[in-house]
Amino acid sequence: MVDWAKFNAEYLSRHCLVCTGTTGGLVRKALEEMGVEVDVECMNSGPLGGDAEIAAKVVRNEIDLAVFLIDDLNPQPHEADIQMLLRQCRLHNVPIACNRISADLMLSSQLLQDPDYIPMEQLYTKFERN
Repeated sequence: MVDWAKFNAEYLSRHCLVCTGTTGGLVRKALEEMGVEVDVECMNSGPLGGDAEIAAKVVRNEIDLAVFLIDDLNPQPHEADIQMLLRQCRLHNVPIACNRISADLMLSSQLLQDPDYIPMEQLYTKFERN
């Protein structure tokens, strides 16, 4: 995550970042060492509820884009919270990148830069199986 944030430092410096505690501290430190001022709001550490806090912000429409680079090769003690965050992003139509290439593609999207673009609202209708 730190490498990705450094690569995208100029873009990220124009936005408020909401991070889990450990990640937010590492990102802030790395960007400050580069001389980049960035607004980082740190939640609790992921295992201590930070993922759930970010998910709550998603539900309140306070997050425009989520970048959650998941380490699939190591077990996470807060896996249920991670899955809940992913689900809330899907339910509330928040784009979420789970690997570096998807994060880079989302940041470079013309739609993300277009103030006139309004994503179509998610429609949930009951499905009746015959």
